[in-house]
Order: sequence, then C-alpha cells, then structure tokens
Amino acid sequence: MTYTTKVKEEISKYESNDSEKIYELSGFIRFAADTRNNIIITLENASITRRIYKYIKEIFSIQPKITVRNQKRFRVKQIYILEINEKVDYILKYLNVMENKKKILPNEFFLTNNEEKTAYLQGVFLATGTINDPASSGYHLEIVTDMNREAIYITKLLKDLGINAKHIKRNSKYMVYIKNAETISDIIRMFKATNSYFYFEDIRIYRDHKNMVNRLNNCEIANQEKTINTGLKQIADIEYLKSNDLLSLFDDTTKIVIEYREKYPEVSLKELADIISMETDYTIGKSGVNHHFIKIKNLVKKHKEKNKESK
Repeated sequence: MTYTTKVKEEISKYESNDSEKIYELSGFIRFAADTRNNIIITLENASITRRIYKYIKEIFSIQPKITVRNQKRFRVKQIYILEINEKVDYILKYLNVMENKKKILPNEFFLTNNEEKTAYLQGVFLATGTINDPASSGYHLEIVTDMNREAIYITKLLKDLGINAKHIKRNSKYMVYIKNAETISDIIRMFKATNSYFYFEDIRIYRDHKNMVNRLNNCEIANQEKTINTGLKQIADIEYLKSNDLLSLFDDTTKIVIEYREKYPEVSLKELADIISMETDYTIGKSGVNHHFIKIKNLVKKHKEKNKESK
C-alpha cells in the first residue's frame, strides 16, 4: 500500500458533517467523474468508493449503480464503477460542477469560508491527489487536472488557506504541486489524517535532524582542515626564519609562541593560546597569538621580497 493510499484511506474513515459532505463531493465529482452523458466514477479504492456511494445516497436520496471488475494487469486488483443515471443535471448543478451541459467553476457564493474550502480540497485530493512517501523520496504533493483554469482555481483556494502552491503544464495535463515538507504536513493535518500526519512528521524531523548533523560534521571537518592548513603555513614560516637566521629579530614572547607552535602544529590558535597560558607564566589569548604570527608572516614576506630584488 502506497503512502498516498494510506492517507486517502484514513481520510475516508473520518466522518464529515452534513455541510462538509456536499463540498467534498463537489470537489471529488469534478475531478474524478466522467460527466459526458451521465455520471460515472471509476475507483480502485474500496474505502473511497464506500464514502462516495454513501454521500450520494444521503445527499440526493438515490442509489448509484455499482459494478466491481477484476483487472489483470501485472497484478489482480478490483475496480469499482459507480454510475448515476438519475437526477444527473440536478446533481451537477447543485454541486457547482456543470450547468447547461457546460463545466463551471464554483462561484463565490458556493465556497464561502475556510471549512467549505478545506472540504472541497479534500474531495479534490481524494480524486486526483498524490503524496510521496517521505521515507523513500523527496517531499512532493500534487493534484492533476485536465484544465488550466481548474489548476489556477485550486492554487487560489490553497492560497486562501495560507498554503503556497505552484502550477505547471505537464504534457497534456496541468499539475498543482507543493514541495515544502512543512506545508505538506499542514495539509495532511488539515485533512485530519492523524496517523499519516504523525508518520510524516516523524520522518521529516528525523531527516531534518540527520541533515543538521551532516551539516555540523561538514563544518567541523572544514574547520579542522582550515586549522591544519593554517598550522602548516605557520610551521613553514618558522622554518624559513630558522634557515635564514631571523629568529633573533623577535622578542621572547614571539619566541615562546614559535616554540609552542612547533610542539603543537595541529591545534587551533585558541587551543595554542590556552596551552601557552597553562604551561608558561605568560597569559595570552587567541588574538595575541594571531598578532605574533602576523608579525612573523610580514617579516618572512619582506625578507623574500628583498631577496628577489637583490637577485
């Protein structure tokens, strides 16, 4: 069972109130039904089939014809077909799906508050939405439609609920999609799929923590490399001073810093300052150690330039 199926099954088991049922059914019929002649809905999920069948029966006092077929493509699975042959025009108009045989978008008087918009989007998601399993791939939620204006409308509804989504054309379809993990998590919670929400959050928190640890480790490795490279450059400068008899030009404090750098070539400036302060009578900080190495570096640079000029 895919993660999308788990989310949809959990949504299907949540009992909506009478008002929410109408708006959820409206979103579902628009995106899942073939309305060219009567209303035909083809489904693979038994839980969603039961939910839609129940809603149609309760709201319109009719019993859709239901057909179950076994599909044998790669694996055997059951296909459920709901067919409505009565009150078709009335149902489609009542649900703001079609009027005078033409598809329409819900008008401003149909979805008037956030609860109604949430129920409508829930129906849309049950019809055509998918969510990647956060444990197996990147975060991605999408809703696919045949019409650009429907993709724009869904994007607007999500925006009304404080959810930023994008829409693009993909082949002959239009896709509304979200890749932000926190936003997808909010949508799952909004649809009251509690167990799926906790699963998603557990994976998201684990992955975020793992990424943070990796970033910290990478920073630590980078800092260690920087410290080692700095130490090697300072040792090279000290070797140059020795080979050119330049150590006598420095005071005793600088000579102490040089001595301890030779003893501890791999430590940072802060660690070197702490070691000098503990093992000698001279208290010094990181900036003080750095100041001495700047003097050493400048002298080495001047001496090298002078040698070049003399040549």
